[in-house]
Amino acid sequence: MARIDASKVQVLVFTFKEGLLSAVAHDLKLEVKRCAIDEDGDRLMGDFEVSSITVVNAMKDQADEPGALSASNKADIEKNMLHDVLDARKHPTVRFESTKVSATTIEGRLTLHGVTKAVTGTRKDSGGARVAEFRLDQRDFGIKPFSAMLGTLKIKPEVLVRVTLAG
Repeated sequence: MARIDASKVQVLVFTFKEGLLSAVAHDLKLEVKRCAIDEDGDRLMGDFEVSSITVVNAMKDQADEPGALSASNKADIEKNMLHDVLDARKHPTVRFESTKVSATTIEGRLTLHGVTKAVTGTRKDSGGARVAEFRLDQRDFGIKPFSAMLGTLKIKPEVLVRVTLAG
């Protein structure tokens, strides 16, 4: 069994805004900084530390907007995400275990926020790296998507998770 540490794994989470005031909000690119994946043939088992999720930057039309958020904005977003949305103290780890890996899909069990569900993602290897993307509905895992200002500003329930294993 081979262990792939965080230096060879990139885990990005993309959130998308909605609501009446969505024009003044930002889509976000987040990154999980601490994780490890064990690989045994086609079987993958990964642990991802919730408290290591950081805001990389805002996104607009699927492009990075690095200057759109101040350090203070990022800190506020991280605080809300880790404490109010994900409850990182109670649920410190996300775990994924593959059940089937093919050239185009990855299936497995994801444990997030204390709930385990079957998930299926797409696989699109690129430049020697293995890349998988999963679209997850936060509500399926008992997570209430972030909202503010009486619901006029909120995060869509669906997030995109992209996992890249360096070649």
